[in-house]
Amino acid sequence: MQKILDNDYYDLIISNALIPSSHPGGNVTRINDKHSLLHLHRSQMNACDLGIYPYSSFPTLFTLSSKISVEKSGIGNIQRQPDLNLFGLGVVIGIIDTGIDYQHPAFRNHDGSSRILSIWDQADQKGVPPNGFEFGSEYTKSNINTALMSTSPLSIVPTFDAHGHGTAIASIVSGTPNEEQSFTGVVPQTKLAVVKLKEAKKNIKDIFFVPEDSLCYQESDIMLGIRFLLSVGERLNRPVIICIALGSSQGSHGGRGALARYIDHIVNLNKINVIIAAGNEANKRRHYYRNITSAPFQDGFYLNIGEQEKMFSMEIWPFPPGRITLDIVSPNGELLEGKPPSLNRCEKYELSYNNTTVWVNNIDMDGETGDQIILVRFANPTPGPWFLKIQSIENEPLFLHSWLPSGNLITNETFFHDATLDTTITAPGNAKNPLTVAAYNQFTNHILEESGRGNTRFGDIVPDVAAPGYCIPCAIPGNQYGTLTGTGAACSHATGVAAMVMEWGYCRGNHTDITGLMVNRMIIRGARRSESYEYPNNIWGYGQTDIYHLFERLSLI
Repeated sequence: MQKILDNDYYDLIISNALIPSSHPGGNVTRINDKHSLLHLHRSQMNACDLGIYPYSSFPTLFTLSSKISVEKSGIGNIQRQPDLNLFGLGVVIGIIDTGIDYQHPAFRNHDGSSRILSIWDQADQKGVPPNGFEFGSEYTKSNINTALMSTSPLSIVPTFDAHGHGTAIASIVSGTPNEEQSFTGVVPQTKLAVVKLKEAKKNIKDIFFVPEDSLCYQESDIMLGIRFLLSVGERLNRPVIICIALGSSQGSHGGRGALARYIDHIVNLNKINVIIAAGNEANKRRHYYRNITSAPFQDGFYLNIGEQEKMFSMEIWPFPPGRITLDIVSPNGELLEGKPPSLNRCEKYELSYNNTTVWVNNIDMDGETGDQIILVRFANPTPGPWFLKIQSIENEPLFLHSWLPSGNLITNETFFHDATLDTTITAPGNAKNPLTVAAYNQFTNHILEESGRGNTRFGDIVPDVAAPGYCIPCAIPGNQYGTLTGTGAACSHATGVAAMVMEWGYCRGNHTDITGLMVNRMIIRGARRSESYEYPNNIWGYGQTDIYHLFERLSLI
């Protein structure tokens, strides 16, 4: 079994500079020019392996993010302009998600052939991996067309989308029009390249105390998926727009993670772009923030743990230069007295009631930011209100954030009592260069309550724009149609807008040196802004996507 698939090996993200030239090749998987995976054997699960090995080396875990809306972004107007009828011709849409129902008519031409160029199914080990990769199976357009002509397509191309999220996301961007269903994708003349992510390894779930049945994906597999999609575009010499409708509340919320830095780099390249969902965490009560500027420089807050919560983790990120300690009091009054920060200490506390165990890593310096982070992990926690007391070690002002996991990794009954809506955009949406997209109700012009809000922990402006994200028509597996709500739907919509700009710039020769960053700045400039708000802001960014207004500003209409 490949080590990247073997649960007896941790996948640790490391800098390529740390790999000695003599290192056995089978223990390393290259991701890109800056990062690789080190496959490290572990004899058995130990929560304090996180401590022996740096927090920042373990891949972050990502969850899924999410009447006809085309007129709300000016798309219909542009597509009716004789000189600007932009439908994405020549552009490849890259999808990294739960897979795709390739048999669905939303992804087929009028002659029945497929509009999908390639599918890399990371979870399917029965076929041939893509060139340059050592796991999964790639199915080309030729393979897919052969399957579609068969009476038993899955016997030839056995990849499918059991969840449906990837199918929905791909269809909103690129779906073939279906008049009977009143459905069309934003740019139905694009082609698709799809990565079906394998689920996260059990050992990574165990390290972060994620229930085994929770659906989530590893940061490292997303990064490998990006590399695959770029290789498809390079082989065909076509522009690639990657849609990432996934998110995580792990990390610094500052755009400093390995995935965010990879995306920041490639968006600066010619004819490559990445569009990211802002996440659906704003109203989940999973973010706490406090600013303490006067003595005694301490803070206390309550975390309610739900009845059904069996295990989970939380993170506390104070701002430098001050450092903090953490004391925890259970609902039964048991005190867990905190220790000062260190580079690798992992404290285990066994409580007398309910077989509860708590692990605390008070890490002096995170490897990505240099900031202190406190990681708290609960197993069989007693339900009810837990009190967390923060104390400044140096008696200095306190500025701290704390986040709970995103998506389905915890129940809605676990939350902070004094939560804040702000700084809830999920990774990698805090990166600087991609387009991060919030979601609004296109019928009422109101932001969705769950739409992630900025700014980053360091004060950078996010989201960039908002796009329609309420009950967006989409394809669902089994030749059916439905709707999708959330920032994943909005991200898909904005991906279509970005493809239109890329078609105008690169494919039609108006700006052949165009980069993803340039496309994103054009979308920001063309955004529609209400007189009711000041811009940019941490809810709408620079406004609502409006490609018609963009081309008006370019004096092309």
